[in-house]
Amino acid sequence: MLCRVQQLGVVDYGEGLRLQQDLVAQRKAGAIPDTLLLLEHPHVYTLGRNAQRENLLIREDHLAALGAQLFETDRGGDITYHGPGQLVGYPVFDLTQHRRDIAWFMRSLEEVFIGVARDFGIEAVRLKGCPGVWVGNDKLVAMGVHISRWVTSHGFAFNVNTDLGYFDYIVPCGLRDKGVTSLAKLLGRPVEMDRATGCVIERIEEVFGFAMQIERSKGESRKLKVGISPS
Repeated sequence: MLCRVQQLGVVDYGEGLRLQQDLVAQRKAGAIPDTLLLLEHPHVYTLGRNAQRENLLIREDHLAALGAQLFETDRGGDITYHGPGQLVGYPVFDLTQHRRDIAWFMRSLEEVFIGVARDFGIEAVRLKGCPGVWVGNDKLVAMGVHISRWVTSHGFAFNVNTDLGYFDYIVPCGLRDKGVTSLAKLLGRPVEMDRATGCVIERIEEVFGFAMQIERSKGESRKLKVGISPS
């Protein structure tokens, strides 16, 4: 099964939402294959369907001083942060072509990042009742999705070189007794985003059984098997 991968660089959050809406409509119509958007966002806080406003610990009119925006979304979950150095992925997958099972889809995404963490020599796990991927008590990868007619949108946020200080202004995912971490913090050094991205593509290909077609910014595309280099 083919998965088209679009690596978009830095994209405004609002534009990312519009892109997803377009792709979801096309996927429902069968006009495109499963598609994965990989990108980074400028500083932004997003509220999921179940978000509690009190989990934003800064006044909304003070967000501009942080250079951050605030968006309400239709994904699951509470509040989270996106920003530079964080790899955000939006899978637009038709689950009728896989399994009509949201829990399976979430477990599969978690399996992807448990494998990615292992590629960097890190032991990551699931925590019961807490979606995402964890190292100890700290979240490495946040997840929240939306499903419409079995087509997925939203997805994951992988802290690679993320400035974790921005999480101080929220209760991440509404979990007051949990923390956040990043690949860079765990390794004690910055990580090349290209390498982290390559590992994610490789693991998604493996877990979902895809043939990955990487699309470049100039419209070029090629099928690519991304090798994982040793840590």
